[in-house]
Amino acid sequence: MIEVSGLVKKYGDVTAVRGISFTAEPGKVTGFLGPNGAGKTTTMRILTGYTPPTAGKAVVAGFDVFEKSLAVRKRVGYLPENVPLYRDMTAIGYLMYLAEIRGVKNRRSRAEDVLTRVGLLKRAESQIRTLSKGMKQRVGLASALLHDPEVLILDEPTIGLDPFQVLELRDLVKELGKNHTVLFSTHILSEAEQVCDKVVIINRGEIVAQGAPQELRGELERGGRVLVRANGNVDVILTTMQQTNGVKEVTQIPEGFVVTPSEASLDPRPAVAKALVNANIELVEIRPLAVNLEEIFLELTRRVQPDTETPTDESLLAADVVAEAAKE
Repeated sequence: MIEVSGLVKKYGDVTAVRGISFTAEPGKVTGFLGPNGAGKTTTMRILTGYTPPTAGKAVVAGFDVFEKSLAVRKRVGYLPENVPLYRDMTAIGYLMYLAEIRGVKNRRSRAEDVLTRVGLLKRAESQIRTLSKGMKQRVGLASALLHDPEVLILDEPTIGLDPFQVLELRDLVKELGKNHTVLFSTHILSEAEQVCDKVVIINRGEIVAQGAPQELRGELERGGRVLVRANGNVDVILTTMQQTNGVKEVTQIPEGFVVTPSEASLDPRPAVAKALVNANIELVEIRPLAVNLEEIFLELTRRVQPDTETPTDESLLAADVVAEAAKE
């Protein structure tokens, strides 16, 4: 299990993570979503013991990441966005090397098991330099699984995979989620909707929403925008709805008209339907606008407009290195 409470990370004058709190439960896949520079990778580095937090608390597999960093690292499997591999080693040789470092028994047998699990056993004796980018990604995932960790933290695991490999990895992550705590970072929002039991959306270092995708969808649909389809003169339809009480905005789209209420808690459907019928306009359909995870993500991250350029994770890491060097 992962428990994060009031987590803060500062790089000099830049605050990358601003007091975030969330949990990732065993037996579930938790998606960690956000635009570039939102603080995802910084948070994952803290959870894996790579960098300490400035303030707040993070507990992974029952251990505080700051006070019991080594205990956390023994129980976490981490797949970073850019997988560090020894290119001149074979896939199985690399995994056996890592198994020896971690004190894993039956090194060859365990290496073969995880290679089988990621669908790469046939290339076990191939040098890593000869593998495709997708295969290298799978070697990285195999290394994260090698010591059978309680917690898996996967940072953009499908980068570089072809569509078939993405489907395979998606199924594998689902399977892993049954017996592990999985924190799964991805930019592919449709993928997160299909794989994750829960999503945490972070923007500019702050969590803007969290919950099951269907729960977030329900929150945005409740009293939110509605789709209206009607037959008649477009200008008359637009004017009728724009003049209806409780309507803030009406936008025409290929599927019909999108009506935005003046208040988030207001359901505009009864008033709009009545106004259209009274105007002798044939109402075909009126319903909440369908919301998928991509629309939820865009809606929530759009609410906070950046006032300055958002630093990337790479620039924050560079700032951290400079700060540490200055202390020496």
